[in-house]
Amino acid sequence: MKTYKSKFGFEIMIFLTLFFVGIIVFMTYQREPFEAIVSVGGIFLLVYGLFLYLNFSTEYTITETGILKVKCGFLYHKHFDINKIKSVAKTGNLISSPAPSLDRIELTYGKFDVIVISPKDKNGFARELTKVNPKIENKLTK
Repeated sequence: MKTYKSKFGFEIMIFLTLFFVGIIVFMTYQREPFEAIVSVGGIFLLVYGLFLYLNFSTEYTITETGILKVKCGFLYHKHFDINKIKSVAKTGNLISSPAPSLDRIELTYGKFDVIVISPKDKNGFARELTKVNPKIENKLTK
């Protein structure tokens, strides 16, 4: 069994920070009540904490039995049969997925299904998948 941690999503964390700090600065400039600013700050900390948790808890495990286990915090736990995976390729797809980073890869499986993930070691991950299923088209190295 081999586990790959997700790449940390700095881009999303920086965006969240700038977005919420901008809101708080704007609220301060508009002389909003202190309680409102503290409430928004509390919401920011909760959202930020959730995204930090998802960044550190997302992992992709390849088992000896040919199953890919994808875990993204307490929100997402799915298993995929590696023998049904058809290809692995880089993607810029921004759909909601168990991929905290925007540096993502796309696995196609089944007839028309796709999962987008972001392992730190994309090439090592793809090599490990192709060891289990040599029929997978590895488009990362092309």
